Amino acid sequence: MLTRRIIPCLDIKENRVVKGVKFVGLRDAGDPVEVARVYDRQQADELVFLDITASFENRKTLINLVEEIAKNIFMPFTVGGGIKDLSDIRGLLNAGADKVSINTAAVKFPDLIKDASLKFGSQCIVVAIDAKRRYPVNNRQTGKQANRQTGEWQVYINGGRTPTDLDALDWAMKAAELGAGEILLTSMDYDGTKDGYDLALTKAIVERINIPVIASGGAGKLEHFYDVLTGAGASASLAASIFHYQEYSVRQVKEYLKEKGVLVRL
Repeated sequence: MLTRRIIPCLDIKENRVVKGVKFVGLRDAGDPVEVARVYDRQQADELVFLDITASFENRKTLINLVEEIAKNIFMPFTVGGGIKDLSDIRGLLNAGADKVSINTAAVKFPDLIKDASLKFGSQCIVVAIDAKRRYPVNNRQTGKQANRQTGEWQVYINGGRTPTDLDALDWAMKAAELGAGEILLTSMDYDGTKDGYDLALTKAIVERINIPVIASGGAGKLEHFYDVLTGAGASASLAASIFHYQEYSVRQVKEYLKEKGVLVRL
């Protein structure tokens, strides 16, 4: 069994860490560099930095901030937001990012995934998918309900503002075929709710592709990490609120998972 990763996420707006619920209602969560240092001390496996308004505002990622964070941490660092072409990817890697996360540009220009993976290596290219159910459900989904036909989850771009015609399962398979090294999968329905990850969505995608899936959206309890890593088969779990507001530390999550028999790095 591969080691499972625990990944804090910095959603960045106007040079501050922010967090909302279902992509809205953002509130301040601190200075990005200071927050990054905390997670480095807690021995997080990776750190994800997402400039959440860059694509919508048609601007590039805050590269000076990326450089400052990279100087202050010693863990793998993934950066996304506002990426349009290979030069943007090169700039972020030169600024200290180990990987880049592409969402809006990947949907608009799918060949960017192929070109980037050939140029920089697939291990550097993460395709982020923001997915939302087309039809609301009244009950919490479980991994057992994952084997449905495609079409249940719709892909959104521009920081969750713009719906597309893409089905999330089909798009994940296409991204993997084009050379993505990893999928960062965020459930917009569960994001910030602390009700647990969308196990059905996660499992459905995990079962269809042969690259790692980072599950994002909904972590609120220690059990939620265990459920998505074991029941849904995610390679990593990403969280923000419970870490930013010190409900749990990365270390506490890892110790809990280790006691449950999940292989983690301590």
